[in-house]
Amino acid sequence: MTLFVDYSLNGVAQGMIFAALALALVLIFRATRVVNFAQGAMAMMTTFGASTLLEHGVGYWWAFVAALAIGFVLGALVEVLLIRRLEGRSELNPVIVTIGLLVVLEGIAGAVYGNSSRGFPAAYSQTGLVIGHTTVDFSHFDVFVLVAVVVLMLANLVLFRATSLGLQMRASAYAREMSRLLGVRVGRLLTLGWALAGLAGALAGLLTAPTSSFSPYFMDLDLVYAFTAAVVGGLESPVGALVGGLVTGLCISYVGGYLGSGLEPLGALALLIIALMARPKGLFARPPARMV
Repeated sequence: MTLFVDYSLNGVAQGMIFAALALALVLIFRATRVVNFAQGAMAMMTTFGASTLLEHGVGYWWAFVAALAIGFVLGALVEVLLIRRLEGRSELNPVIVTIGLLVVLEGIAGAVYGNSSRGFPAAYSQTGLVIGHTTVDFSHFDVFVLVAVVVLMLANLVLFRATSLGLQMRASAYAREMSRLLGVRVGRLLTLGWALAGLAGALAGLLTAPTSSFSPYFMDLDLVYAFTAAVVGGLESPVGALVGGLVTGLCISYVGGYLGSGLEPLGALALLIIALMARPKGLFARPPARMV
């Protein structure tokens, strides 16, 4: 029973990290209708930026905020310099470009920082919490991750459901020409969508780095798990990203704990296949509107 509780808490902690990156994927998909396979690499670059600032004596929280700002700017630059050039062409082109961007960013990081793993500090203690006379497998840092991801999800919900800006972003993603005719500045909103997704991805990188081997490739596997979480919950649902992250984290933790860590990717693959067979559009996908 103790092992089950530990695996469950570990799954929640992992799931929140997957949910953070899944929320970035959901945000950019809702705002631009693009699945960004470079999201993890962009997060990696911003985290290396924070690491560089820390090495030069900048305070942790200043470096944290700077990394979020770098993510925001990087997301905007990717849209302006790369994605915007592909407007009006095949929907597959942006996906291919993001895969190429993933390779380029990891190559640049490897050339600049090296491919060896390094440490990255956590905002709070990673020692398990003490409840009564028992130490549980859930730390102060895990609590911080949980709160940060819930705040990110709520901000995502408020943006798209309670603001005119979010409504215009969704309209720009679904019907660009119609939105332009209505006076919406589609180009600026698409850039903003990429920028906000870059910021959310930067947060995911900062939350992931203290819990893994920090290297140019440290976000690759997490991107796979985050994509699984986004698909399980629904690529258009912030709540689905959070729930999908939890389900994915728990699944991986149970598989790794009871069957061996080497089978964790297979556990994620099995979860993805089951989700696609049972609910192809995700657990929280809305039914399509019917014209009568």
